[in-house]
Amino acid sequence: MLQRPIIFISLSVATFLLASCGSDSDSPILAGNTQSASSVGESLYQEAKQADDAGKASKAIKLYDQIATEYSFAPSAAQARFRQAELLNQEGRIEDAFKAYDELLQRFPGSPLYMTALKRQAAVAQSAADGDVKSSFLGMKTKLSLDKTVEMLGKVRDHAPKSATATQAQFTIGQLYLAKRKYKESIQAFRKLVLDQPTSSQAPEALFLVGQTLMENADRGNQNQANLDLAREAFNDYLIQYPGHSRNVEAHKMLQSLSGRDLQRSFDIAEFYFKTGKTESAKVYYRDIIKHSGSGTLHDSSKARLKELGE
Repeated sequence: MLQRPIIFISLSVATFLLASCGSDSDSPILAGNTQSASSVGESLYQEAKQADDAGKASKAIKLYDQIATEYSFAPSAAQARFRQAELLNQEGRIEDAFKAYDELLQRFPGSPLYMTALKRQAAVAQSAADGDVKSSFLGMKTKLSLDKTVEMLGKVRDHAPKSATATQAQFTIGQLYLAKRKYKESIQAFRKLVLDQPTSSQAPEALFLVGQTLMENADRGNQNQANLDLAREAFNDYLIQYPGHSRNVEAHKMLQSLSGRDLQRSFDIAEFYFKTGKTESAKVYYRDIIKHSGSGTLHDSSKARLKELGE
């Protein structure tokens, strides 16, 4: 007789707890309810498709989002997310479209739509970046911030790190920073591409652009000699790693220009020592110029100075 009340109370508590769990919207769908939830999701998908076919894009977008978010077990959930992204892109809502594609890639990696979604997401990010680059040259403002566009390209890259899509995304990051005159960030982006994908088709161009950017920085007077040294190193690495690339001739010309700058710098130092009476130090530089130049104005001027100094 004493056991019955105890059993009754225990069952009541259990019933209450189960009821409480069932009312919690954050709780996962139980295995037994998956089929029911899928059925509801499929019913909503048909409703969304009808709205879509009728040209009611706003309604379709909301329903597609609801299906993919709340009924991800439904057979059409991935298709719903994909179609939502397409409609958002058609409406010019670039950031929202990118996010929808990203959610599909993260939530439905086994979907037959995965690769198509990856390509579409990459196209969205590339389009945003191209518009940003173009606007930068024209002095116009863009809808998306630089950080947001770079973040989008970074996600594209990270979804398939060793793919051609990833390489293009990383190269575009470098171009975007370059267009925005963020030279340090641009060089870092191009160097990362060469490091991560040295055999990719964009790697030679990326390394060439590293050297070119450093050289142009030197022209702007930004840590002149340090940039010149780094530019020389980049061009030499480029020629060693990618012989026969389309910009090899330009790289050789750049190196010749850098050598000319070195000679001019040495001559300027020699002249300083000459004019301040430190003739022995001046001789060292004049001799070095003659050694590293077969002819030319600096060569002839250095020989004349040495003759003037008794050599």
